[in-house]
Amino acid sequence: MRNGIKREDIELLAPAGNWDCLKAAVANGANAVFFGVEKFNARARAENFQMAELPEIMSYLHMYGVKGFLTFNILVFENELQDAQELIDACINAGVDAVIVQDLGLVKLIREMSPDFPIHGSTQMTITSPEAVEFTKPFDIERVVLGRENSLKEIRKIGEKAKLPMEVFVHGALCVSYSGQCLTSEMWGGRSANRGECAQACRLPYDLMVDGVQKEMGNIAYLLSPKDLAAIELVPELIEAGVTSFKIEGRLKTPEYVANVVSKYRAAIDRYFDGIDTPPNEQEIRELQQSFSRGFTHGFLEGTNNKKLVDGSFPKSRGVYLGEVKKKLSHGLLVEIASPVKRGDGIVFDAGDPTQKEEGGRIYDILSRSKKVEGEVSKGLYEIVMGRNDVNLKRINVGDRVWKTSDPELDKRLRKTFETEKPYHTFPIAVHASGKLGEKLKLTWVDLQAQHAVTNQSQIPLEQALKRPLTHELLHDQLGRLGGTLFHLNQEDLTIELDGELILPVSELNRLRREAAEQLLYLRSKPPVYQKRPVNAFADIPRKKQVEKPLLTALCRSLEQLEAAAQTDVDFLYADFEFVKQYPDAVKLAHRYNKKIGIATMRIHMPDENGVLALIAKAKPDAILVRNTGALYYYMSRRGEINIPLIGDFSLNIANHKAVELFLDCGLERVTPSYDLNIQQMVDLLENADAAQMELVIHQHMPMFHTEHCVYCTFLSEGTDHTNCGTPCETSRVSLKDRVGFSHPVRVDTGCRNTVYNAIDQSGAEYLNEFRSLQVGSYRIEFLEEEPERVQEVISLYRQALRGEVSGTHVWRTLKATNQLGVTRGQLTK
Repeated sequence: MRNGIKREDIELLAPAGNWDCLKAAVANGANAVFFGVEKFNARARAENFQMAELPEIMSYLHMYGVKGFLTFNILVFENELQDAQELIDACINAGVDAVIVQDLGLVKLIREMSPDFPIHGSTQMTITSPEAVEFTKPFDIERVVLGRENSLKEIRKIGEKAKLPMEVFVHGALCVSYSGQCLTSEMWGGRSANRGECAQACRLPYDLMVDGVQKEMGNIAYLLSPKDLAAIELVPELIEAGVTSFKIEGRLKTPEYVANVVSKYRAAIDRYFDGIDTPPNEQEIRELQQSFSRGFTHGFLEGTNNKKLVDGSFPKSRGVYLGEVKKKLSHGLLVEIASPVKRGDGIVFDAGDPTQKEEGGRIYDILSRSKKVEGEVSKGLYEIVMGRNDVNLKRINVGDRVWKTSDPELDKRLRKTFETEKPYHTFPIAVHASGKLGEKLKLTWVDLQAQHAVTNQSQIPLEQALKRPLTHELLHDQLGRLGGTLFHLNQEDLTIELDGELILPVSELNRLRREAAEQLLYLRSKPPVYQKRPVNAFADIPRKKQVEKPLLTALCRSLEQLEAAAQTDVDFLYADFEFVKQYPDAVKLAHRYNKKIGIATMRIHMPDENGVLALIAKAKPDAILVRNTGALYYYMSRRGEINIPLIGDFSLNIANHKAVELFLDCGLERVTPSYDLNIQQMVDLLENADAAQMELVIHQHMPMFHTEHCVYCTFLSEGTDHTNCGTPCETSRVSLKDRVGFSHPVRVDTGCRNTVYNAIDQSGAEYLNEFRSLQVGSYRIEFLEEEPERVQEVISLYRQALRGEVSGTHVWRTLKATNQLGVTRGQLTK
C-alpha cells in the first residue's frame, strides 16, 4: 500500500484484437483485457474474435486471474436490437466480466435483461464531468471511461465528486475529435466512427484558409493529426488522482506492441507501489516508440497545450528518431547517429514531405571509418550501407532525418514472452494437512489469489511410520511438485497438524496433488453467475399519435440570422452562439417577434462549466437544447429552481427506440435522432418510437469534427491555450481546405472547442412525405454562415414543402441551384 492506495486496486487494461494479442497481454502483466467479437464493436477493421469463442476466451482469462471486458461501444440500430440481445445473452452465459457500452438504449436493454450484469460506460459516451457520471448511476453503470480530453486536475475532481471507479486512456492513438462526437467518416464515406468504421479523416492533409486566403505552412499539412498518447511518466500522478484502470489503446496493433506496452506500464505501476520513485529510462521510452509512435504527447492530461498535441508534418508511425544524413557516399550514407541501431534494423529517410514516396529498408552494414562495426552503435558518425535494391540514394539528401522503423531483435524478445508452452504466471497456494493414525489424511488447498478453497482426503488411512514419516519437508517436496500447473507452494504456506509419526504412499500424495490442482483450476475458469430475465426488446412500442401540424424550427448562429428567421412563420427558434453574453439579447429579440426560443448548451460539459449552464437558464429561454448528459443531469437535478423545458439534441446519439424511451423518461420534451442514421434506419426508428416527440434535422452543415484542439490557437497564435492565445477566433475566420478543394468552416464555442463543419449543406427534403406519414412532430433547419436573405429563403421553401405546396425534390433542387457549392443529400442516403 502507498498513500492509502493498494496495488490490487489498480488495473492495467490491455487491448486484444486476436488470440496472440490476448496471450501477450496476459503474459506481460495485464490485469484485464478488452476485446471485440465479429460485430458491435468500435474496431470493425480488427481481426476480432467470434461470439462462439466467448466461453473459451473467458475460461482462459479467468484461469490466469485476468478479467475480460467485451467492447460493445457502438450505436445500435433498430434492426440490430435482436442480435444485440443475443450477444449480451452470450456474454452473460460465458461470464464476461463487463461490457463496455456507448449506446444508452443498449444500457436500458441490458438492465431489462439482467439487473447485475456489469456495464462500463465507454469513452464514446463522452463522459467528461461529475454530472455526466451522476447521470449514469441510475442504470448501475459500475465504471466510466473518461474522455481523453480530461486533465489530471479534472480527473481528480470528477473522482472526488462522483465517487465511481474511473478508467483513463494512458497510451496509444489519440482521436482529435471527442469520442462519440466525430461524424466525418459518416459524412464523407458512409463509414461511421460511432459504428467502428472510422476512415481516419483526421490523418489527411489540409490547407489552412484564413479569411478565404491560404496560409503558407511549409511542411505542416496534417493539421488535425495528433501525436500518440504516452503517459507512462505520469503513472504516479494518475494513481493519486484516483484513476483505477489504466487503459492501453490498440486493438488493431500487433501482439509485439501489446507485449511491449503492457510490460512497460506494468513495471511503472509496480515501481510506484515498491516505493521506487524513478521515471522510465531512455531504453523503455525508445522501445515504446519503436512499437508505434507518431511522436509522443501527454495529450490533455497536464491541461490543454495546443502546441504540443499536433506535429503536423507526418500522419503515420515514425518509430525512433535515429539521426540525420550528413553526407552521401558512393556505397551508402554518412549519418550522425543519436539512438542505438544495428545491422538488420529497418530505417526510413524523411525528406519532410510524407505525401511523397519515402526511401527506406534494412541496414546491411554499419561502418566506422570504412571498417565494419559488429553489434549495436548508439552515438556518433557512422556509414550506413543499405541493400542495393532497397534504397535509391539519388532521392536522399543531406539533412534528411532518419527514423528507425523496426527492430527485429526487440520483436523476437517480445514474442518470447508469450510464445511458450509453460504457464506465464503461477499463483501461490496454501495447504493445510491434518490427520491421525488409522484415519484418512485431510488436505485443504487454498488458491490465495483467487480465494478459492478445495478439500480432499486420502483413499487409504494413515499408518505408523517406521522410517521417513510425513515431515514438513517431505510433504512440501511432494505436494509442491506443481510444475506445469498454474500454482506453486511456498514453504511457509504449508501447515501440518499430524498426530505422531505417520506415513502415506507417495503415489497417494501425488494423486491428491493432481486432484486438487484440477479442482482449483476448474474453480478459476468457472464463469460468474448473473441474474437473467426473459425480455422482448419490442414489447412496448407506443401507439402512433397523429400530428396535424408539425413544428418547423430554425437554429441560428448569429443575431442577424435569428432576426431574419424571427420574421418568418417558423414555429420555434434556437440560438447556438459562440458568446454566452449574447444569449439574453437573443431571447429578447425572439420574444419581440412573439417567437419562442431555445438556447443550445455546449456539446461538451467539463468540470467547472456549470456557470455557462446557469447563464443559459438565467437568460430565461423557452427551452434548452441539451447536447450532453452532464448538462442534462445539471438541469434535471435543479428542477425546482430551473423549470425550463429540455430538448435533446443529436449529440446524445439516439439511434434506437430504447434510447428514445430512456431520454424521454428523463424528462426531455422531445429528442433529436443521431446523425448516424440513414433513411432506412431512420424509418425503422420512427416506426418503433414516439415520432411525435422527435425532432428531425432536415437541413444543415454537418458538424464533423468536434475537438478540444484549437486550430486558431495552434496555427494563428504564439500561445498555447485560451489564456494566452490572443483570441484570433474573434478577428479571423478559419476553414480547412481538403484535397478535393472544399473549404470546411471551423467555428469556436464558448469553451474554446472547435467544430469543423462540412462545406456543403445537406437536405433531407426528399424524404419529408415519408416522415410526415410516420407522424414526426418537429423538423429543424440549421444555419451556419448564411446571410439573412438566404435564411428566409430556406425557411420559406421548407414551409411550403411541409404544407404540400411543393415537393421535397423541388426544395432540394432549388437550394442546389442557388448555392454554388450545391447541397448533398447527406447522411440520410448512405
